[in-house]
Amino acid sequence: MITRKSKREIEKMQVAGDLLVKTHKEIAKMIKPGITTMEIDAFVEDFLTKNGAIPEQKGYNGYQYATCASINDEICHGFPRDEKLKDGDIVTIDMVVNVDGGLADSAWTYAVGNVDEKGKHLMDVTKESLYKGIEQAQVGKRIGDIGHAIQTFAEAEGFSVVRDFTGHGIGPSLHEDPHIPHFGLPNKGLRLKEGMVITIEPMINEGDWRSEMDSNGWTARTVDKGRSAQYEHTIVITKDGPLVITEQEEN
Repeated sequence: MITRKSKREIEKMQVAGDLLVKTHKEIAKMIKPGITTMEIDAFVEDFLTKNGAIPEQKGYNGYQYATCASINDEICHGFPRDEKLKDGDIVTIDMVVNVDGGLADSAWTYAVGNVDEKGKHLMDVTKESLYKGIEQAQVGKRIGDIGHAIQTFAEAEGFSVVRDFTGHGIGPSLHEDPHIPHFGLPNKGLRLKEGMVITIEPMINEGDWRSEMDSNGWTARTVDKGRSAQYEHTIVITKDGPLVITEQEEN
């Protein structure tokens, strides 16, 4: 079922979004060769708890961590671990924050030390593809318009778009309808309406778009070991255009 959020619900989600942005900004200061994603995960859980929030994905379908931490060829849902990040790695930290029932979801890919030019370009294109999608998150537009904008931009830059994982509705539950693919045809799919809250979270690969699952049943990685990047925002559909409640530049 697709729900449209009230003003009060959106205000609560914005509070969660503000804290999530603060958390990502603290993570950005921590990212360097030698740190582990388990250390980052421990920081996030402690930081959220001290700020009166809950790491929403911990316990979700049995997931054990406050964050997902996906390194290099891992597309999404990587487990935090004690392996030290190395110079040249890229790592995506994804989390969902719950403040008094208001949810916000955002992933960000970080460069660890000195990343090569193709890796930097992958990250830049992935981030820009997110904003190309957000531009289409308008009342009266369709879901296919979002995916088409992302796909055409990323593929023109020589990268591929993951098909197996999508954005989604959010609030009051973590994953709600509708699914938001990052590929597709314009003017196709569900029409967007005021009050809907969705995530747009393109996962863009260096090589093949296809994924395979690790034995842990959670982590997806590229079939050809190419790197994958992801950027994600939580967006409210408003009559005045998309409201990005996890926007880092405005906080």
